[in-house]
Amino acid sequence: MTASTAAVPIRPAATLVLLRDGADGLEVFMVQRAARAVFLGGAYVFPGGALDTADADPAMQALIAGIDAREADERLGLREGALAYWIAALRECFEEAGFLLAHDRSGEPLHESRAAALAQHRQALNAQRMPFADVLRAENVLLAGSQIAYYQHWITAPLRPRRFDTRFFIALAPRGQAGLHDNTETVHSLWTRPADALARGKRGEIELAFATQYVLRDLARFDTADAALAYARALRDIPCHRGCIAQGREGQKLFRRGDAPYHEIHWTDPAETTASTYDMNPGEPKMLDAWVTRIIAPNPGMMTGPGTNTYLVGRDDVAVIDPGPLVDSHVDAILAHGAGRIRWILCTHSHRDHSPAAAVLKARTGAQVIGCRPLRAGRHDETFMPDVLPADGQRIELAGCTLRAMHTPGHASNHVCYLLEPTRMLFTGDHVMQGSTVVIDPPDGDMRAYLASLEMLLGIDLAILAPGHGYLIGEPHREVRRLIAHRLAREAKVLAAVRKLGSATLDALVPLVYDDVDPRRHAVAARSLEAHLEKLLAEGRVVRPGPQYTSTLQGVEAAP
Repeated sequence: MTASTAAVPIRPAATLVLLRDGADGLEVFMVQRAARAVFLGGAYVFPGGALDTADADPAMQALIAGIDAREADERLGLREGALAYWIAALRECFEEAGFLLAHDRSGEPLHESRAAALAQHRQALNAQRMPFADVLRAENVLLAGSQIAYYQHWITAPLRPRRFDTRFFIALAPRGQAGLHDNTETVHSLWTRPADALARGKRGEIELAFATQYVLRDLARFDTADAALAYARALRDIPCHRGCIAQGREGQKLFRRGDAPYHEIHWTDPAETTASTYDMNPGEPKMLDAWVTRIIAPNPGMMTGPGTNTYLVGRDDVAVIDPGPLVDSHVDAILAHGAGRIRWILCTHSHRDHSPAAAVLKARTGAQVIGCRPLRAGRHDETFMPDVLPADGQRIELAGCTLRAMHTPGHASNHVCYLLEPTRMLFTGDHVMQGSTVVIDPPDGDMRAYLASLEMLLGIDLAILAPGHGYLIGEPHREVRRLIAHRLAREAKVLAAVRKLGSATLDALVPLVYDDVDPRRHAVAARSLEAHLEKLLAEGRVVRPGPQYTSTLQGVEAAP
């Protein structure tokens, strides 16, 4: 770890986004930080700051109502201590913005007449003459913990002078309280529509941090404060946004959630040394972790992305997963890195970009080829001749670790994923592809089997996906659920298009079902469309008396 990264501790923090309905729609309350501030000096932010020791004090936590420690821990996914984030969000909002979300012991909110007393208490609190708990006791009120909803999670990227692990909350502004910056940490405040704040930031009139812009863009979708709060309350699986830094041919770069290399950089550089690379160079081995190295084949294209990923798994004895196309330079790179240690050659399936190099590698190393033969005709490698057909769940014992075969038909009838059990890395072949959806090409491709294979993965404890093309994919279950939802949404478009046309051929359906796809890719999309139609035929939801498809649910909502 670099000294600059190791020297900056990550402090827990909380932020509260206050909402109200303005004349022209939803508005948010923002404060401008003092220019002298080390962190985000001069920027417009939402009220918030670091947790104080007192926020975790049991006496302080006895003064919050509507949520208890167990509920808070469960909501934030922490073993303990989460309730302090709720208290910090409410405290910082009062300190920096003058809003106190609280109610009396009977549950009645603070009356407007108490605003003057609150202002005096705020001055004493900010001058450190009065602890926050004493403010609440003086007014005989409890913090309204149930009024704020956990909303987002951000961790400051490496190499920043201050780093925070910040939980964002959202709430309606309390009625009868005006709110105002404190003229110390914050020097200006305003209510603004999210879209207006973003526009001012784009024009350079105000400074907005990346996380602030992200929140503003998200809230700009809502017409009312109640709608935004309801959305936040319904959230369950809240991801962590943690920027990461890596090196490459374009120099040092910062990557955010949603950028293709994001999860791979976190996996390959857990200590945040910033030394990992974002380049995907064919022929150059990249060590992904202590067990796995990836070599990319030189076969880039529309269907293969940067090229086919070949993985070498193990230390003393090595298993090669998906040897790739028969390209001499690629075979040489595998042999050079394997250096006499290759004992097994595993193929996820026998498509021509994944398995042809297996025969040559076997001849050169004597390794055992493991994989399944295709059940139906398709775009398969005719040279693929496995020595061992792995049963579903069968384990392959490497020195010090285990790979478990998992049958995942759908993209191909003989598709198998392999789980590296010590690290829970799943080698997905083309079952899950980074940055794209895979083609399901009948008759060997089967959409019903594909969706069932995806559903099966939701029951497996997975940490990371190693796809046949592209970078590592993080948050496996979230990605699998996204793929299932995408396929079912596409299926709904198929049914809607069939009903709209009444009776239609596959070619007539393609431009309607794939109106969001570049027409140059429609020929490929037609193969997956056929797979969708074959699934609907098998389920009795469409019929095909001839070359045309007709819905069996004419006039009825055809939900997936």
